[in-house]
Amino acid sequence: MSPGYVVRVAEEAADREACFAVRKEVFVAEQGVPEDVEYDAYDAGALHVLAVRQDGVPLGTGRLLYGAAAAGKTGGDPSVGSLGRLAVAREARGLGVGVALVRAIEDAARARGLAAVDLHAQTHALGFYERLGYVAYGPEFPDAGIPHRSMRRSL
Repeated sequence: MSPGYVVRVAEEAADREACFAVRKEVFVAEQGVPEDVEYDAYDAGALHVLAVRQDGVPLGTGRLLYGAAAAGKTGGDPSVGSLGRLAVAREARGLGVGVALVRAIEDAARARGLAAVDLHAQTHALGFYERLGYVAYGPEFPDAGIPHRSMRRSL
């Protein structure tokens, strides 16, 4: 049975705009993250993935930073990528979209020769990432006023 959506790398301008629209819906509108914090200089060079319903409605997004862009988030290890800005629209939660996005980002990291992926998880989402093989490390810290923990998964 088809899940009713596809996940793809957001290469076209319209796909990137759809990614940003999902992030605005989830992080800015739902969670109250200021727009000037949500969108950053890393967006231009990041690899973005997009989940879209068969009728074209965007359902979720995430991004991968790698190389120099990831260094500040991964302890400077060039073999580690940084997964971030994972967002799933409210109506798509529970459909496996988040898992599909994480796996697509991991596939992109492997294709770039990375050995691991780091992320900063909102503490309420730790269990989600643990089920996908991520392990928390370090202390809890605030990001945009929301408690987070660092996590890593070897690829």
